[in-house]
Amino acid sequence: MITVHATKKLLAKQPARKDSVTENSGTAAPGKLGSWHANLLTIQRRNCLLFVHDRTRFPVFIPALTKADMANIDRWFEDSLMNTLLKCQATQEQLDTAAALLQPLSFEGGTDRSILGTMNQIGQDLEHTIYFDSINVADMTGYQMSAWLAERPCTVKSQKEFILPKQAFLDFIDEIYPGNKSGRAPGRSEQTLQSALQSVSQPTVPDNVVMLDLFRNDKDD
Repeated sequence: MITVHATKKLLAKQPARKDSVTENSGTAAPGKLGSWHANLLTIQRRNCLLFVHDRTRFPVFIPALTKADMANIDRWFEDSLMNTLLKCQATQEQLDTAAALLQPLSFEGGTDRSILGTMNQIGQDLEHTIYFDSINVADMTGYQMSAWLAERPCTVKSQKEFILPKQAFLDFIDEIYPGNKSGRAPGRSEQTLQSALQSVSQPTVPDNVVMLDLFRNDKDD
């Protein structure tokens, strides 16, 4: 299971799902993709979800969800995470590793104040960009927006230096990569904070979409 520490606002909206929503933290065995936090955002009267990876602060934004979508949130999370990684220029090894570790989500309470602070800041940047660029959330997938937000440096409690969510999450996947004893997937260069700051640009709308089913089918061929 992938543990998701949800805000009370999100837990109240989440449809009842057997063995996947609990009020107390620490009830589900954590998966190798680590634990996440999630919050419900209302943008342009649409329900949107913002996920943030606890360790790396990597964001996954899923816009304009219906009630039926909320009941099938595992599928939406998988699709959004994989397509965001594609937008982040993840290597094939990184994509394969992430896809292999996808599991059902287990929503729990017990949020962390530091991670909530990061998530709130990301949410503010997100809403400002949507408003400033006159983006219709019903017409976007969120992949490009998530990748853009992942390039923005953020602070983490107990760490003096900024972290770059995009780079940190790709490094995190490299640690899990099964085919490399060094813990790093080949073919990717390091990115410094200065170069990342220079590379931050406004998201492009609309997104190019790669369906997760097609990605999985390519692997099977």
